[in-house]
Amino acid sequence: MEKWRATSRHLLRHFSKDLFDRRMSPSFGTFNRQLSSAEAVDLVLLSFVSVATTIQRNPLFSSISSDDISHFKEILGEKNVIHDEEKLVTANMDWMRKYKGSSKLMLQPRSTEEWISLSVVAEWIDCALSGVWPLKKAALAFRKVNSIYFQSLVQSFNLCLRISEMPPHSLFIMIRLFLQALCLFASSTYCDSDKLGNYGTHLILQVSQILKYCNSRCLAVVPQGGNTGLVGGSVPVFDEVIINTSSMSKIVSFDKVSGILVCEAGCILENLVSFLDNQGFIMPLDLGAKGSCQIGGNVSTNAGGLRLFRYGSLHGNVLGLEVVLANGTVLDMLRTLRKDNTGYDLKHLFIGSEGSLGIVSKVSILTPPKLSSVNLAFLACKDYSSCQKLLLAAKRKLGEILSAFEFLDTQALDLVLKHLEGARNPLPTSMHNFYILMETTGSNESYEKEKLEAFLLHSMEGGLISDGVLAQDINQASSFWHIREGVPEALMKAGAVYKYDLSLPVEKMYDLVEEMRIRLGPAANVVGYGHLGDSNLHLNISTPQYDDAILAQIEPFVYEWTSKHHGSISAEHGLGLMKADKIFYSKSPETVSIILVGSYLLPKSLCVDIVQLMASIKRLLDPNGILNPYKVLPPFLAS
Repeated sequence: MEKWRATSRHLLRHFSKDLFDRRMSPSFGTFNRQLSSAEAVDLVLLSFVSVATTIQRNPLFSSISSDDISHFKEILGEKNVIHDEEKLVTANMDWMRKYKGSSKLMLQPRSTEEWISLSVVAEWIDCALSGVWPLKKAALAFRKVNSIYFQSLVQSFNLCLRISEMPPHSLFIMIRLFLQALCLFASSTYCDSDKLGNYGTHLILQVSQILKYCNSRCLAVVPQGGNTGLVGGSVPVFDEVIINTSSMSKIVSFDKVSGILVCEAGCILENLVSFLDNQGFIMPLDLGAKGSCQIGGNVSTNAGGLRLFRYGSLHGNVLGLEVVLANGTVLDMLRTLRKDNTGYDLKHLFIGSEGSLGIVSKVSILTPPKLSSVNLAFLACKDYSSCQKLLLAAKRKLGEILSAFEFLDTQALDLVLKHLEGARNPLPTSMHNFYILMETTGSNESYEKEKLEAFLLHSMEGGLISDGVLAQDINQASSFWHIREGVPEALMKAGAVYKYDLSLPVEKMYDLVEEMRIRLGPAANVVGYGHLGDSNLHLNISTPQYDDAILAQIEPFVYEWTSKHHGSISAEHGLGLMKADKIFYSKSPETVSIILVGSYLLPKSLCVDIVQLMASIKRLLDPNGILNPYKVLPPFLAS
């Protein structure tokens, strides 16, 4: 141990406090998306997004009319139907200001205020019963309630007044008791699984009625949550109706034994993290944008993030979904079982489908328990080969406690130090070629401390680590994560940035970065960072301003290179609008007559075209193509 301390003056003793709340303040990782006013146009697909692709509005889609707006107000109420141009500016553009649509209408289904309106109605009826209001005035007020439940109730009430001998006073008493019972039920923050089918029924009916009407009118829609995506998947392309899920934000239930959480799609990820932290659990998902992103959007894009290395993807953690299809049909797959082999597991169709097959309204997710011993090391490596070897060694020696393995190159760290407020170099004596953030998580503090120190000592003696530091407290750990999670913000502040999210074999990941540097020369700063443990590279090209000549050098080279090395052009960000027509680089190339399947060469005629199969599923579930059009699949296939 003395040798260990003498070998590295920066590699300090680690701490064993809980670091899962390390991610700074609630606003950290939430990028400023306040946008200036801009003129709405049919389509603005800025040239820096991707190589110019001409997209035509589907002529089969209808345009919004005043009758449509009136119909939606009957479903949602006046204030939840937004058609003011100024209020729609933010919703029509993504946070990076790369994509801009011209939607004229945003709808906000709600799960909370309808219940408040029931309480208000009960007060009105009390006033009528106590003589404060005349019965006729109370009945008129009752009719103004914008609740789809009580439209039918009002009709029944009026009918009873005509055909029943029951006096109005008695009817009001009955209605008041009914309303009070509903308000009492709604006042509970959570409900047990037996009540799950009843809870939020009005919410799902709102979404169902919206989609049913849009489908009948052939009005295209785009689901929108936190709008934190990077590929234009959550903003309109033309004048699609925006269905915003932000008000669908209730936690429905949580089982403290199994760790199974059921919540609505609009719950902000950071709010779920805070709730679970109080329960002694964590979310299996952690993103830099957790202060804004919503769980429905996370599921719809199959978001990855910093914890995928330890806990796996959402395909493994999501147990059930409630989804509304294009025709308004509700698919109730909201199971809370870890095992269910009864037929096809259809929820996986909607995880990662980016709202193109249905709108996720509720999620059931398995959450792991919060462990007490967490350690975070910021390490330096001389070359990329050392990073790979360190990853392999960590998997073998620290396998059961290893929870994160992130990397960034010296260009990424330099940008953070220059442009991110409060960022400091954990290893200030010199700059290194590569940096690793390695996290371990477990429950045996003394055992893990000894194991980690032994591993780091051995790695440093073997030349895999050039320098390093172990966080001694929660503040130092937060500063380490601030560097890694702050790279996207630093890139934005540095100027124009071309962003690519790629999945590649670990040994090939950084080859693309180096080839891109040679290709672009001094005209661009090529930055590489990402989730090394998941083989996920975030390739970023930073330039003073956007330039079509530089873009022509980047694309389609970056996609061709990825395809050549059997990678994926989208590791965790989705395809959205940016990569919809690039899907063939990762799926079913049409230009070859013979395909390598495993170790066999087969004629293409014997192989299923995967993209065509996806398009068939899209047409089956959404025949009119109204759900998030122009995204995920090439428009000529999806329509």
